[in-house]
Amino acid sequence: MRLGAGQAGSRESALGSLAGIKTWLGGLSRRHGWLAPLLAFLGLGLGTLRDLAPIILVVAFFQLVVLGQPFPNLERVVVGLLFVMIGLGLFIKGLELGLFPLGEGLAQDFAQKGNPWWLLAFSFALGFGTTIAEPALIAIADKAADAAAQAGVIGAGADAPAAYARGLRYTVAVSVGVAVVIGVVRILKGWPLHWMIIGGYVIVVAMTYAAPPEIVGIAYDSGGVTTSTITVPLLTALGVGLARMIRGRNPMLDGFGLIAFASLTPMIFVMLFGLLY
Repeated sequence: MRLGAGQAGSRESALGSLAGIKTWLGGLSRRHGWLAPLLAFLGLGLGTLRDLAPIILVVAFFQLVVLGQPFPNLERVVVGLLFVMIGLGLFIKGLELGLFPLGEGLAQDFAQKGNPWWLLAFSFALGFGTTIAEPALIAIADKAADAAAQAGVIGAGADAPAAYARGLRYTVAVSVGVAVVIGVVRILKGWPLHWMIIGGYVIVVAMTYAAPPEIVGIAYDSGGVTTSTITVPLLTALGVGLARMIRGRNPMLDGFGLIAFASLTPMIFVMLFGLLY
């Protein structure tokens, strides 16, 4: 079902109004320097509101028009939305100020050092460290351990599910570390990305038939939970920064692709974990 022309026009008008207000705040900040911090914070909030506007309009349309019901606990919804706007805005600003420059700077420093082994060791540690503490991975591993215990795949004692969840987490973390190493080697060597991705998914499909059926779904989900809010910006900055420092590499062509490996290798490693466990 497509939205009508009036609804689409109102959505574009709302987004345009937010952009105009943000531009006006920028001009006011340049004229009155003492207002700069406050206006910068307001501009950050408006930018986040612009990004959230489509989903807000969609939810409001289906709640008020399709379902024909008012929002339950509207005050709490509004307060929660404000918290989301502030948190998301600060997070994005933190990425711009901290994580992106940090990742690019580390990649450039290791490239200038001239020792590829230290670069590969750092790449593995970065992938492993950002994954092992990922909350989504912890949740998936715990749920998988509980389901495996209830299905009789593992022992039902208190220690067996904990050991299974811990083994699953470490398997995924090691796989992401290996993925980052493979991606860095690809950038260093200039290997084509598409052939490596195609080959990796051929392995995934082959292992799907060989792995125990109860581990396949967990393996596929494990490929998604590794792309966390910390892993993605750091790996992206690492790849782009490294590609900028190596002669003959194009950051647009060679700097991206680490996230694809970080999503691919956990599926292979987790299915291997299911075969060996």
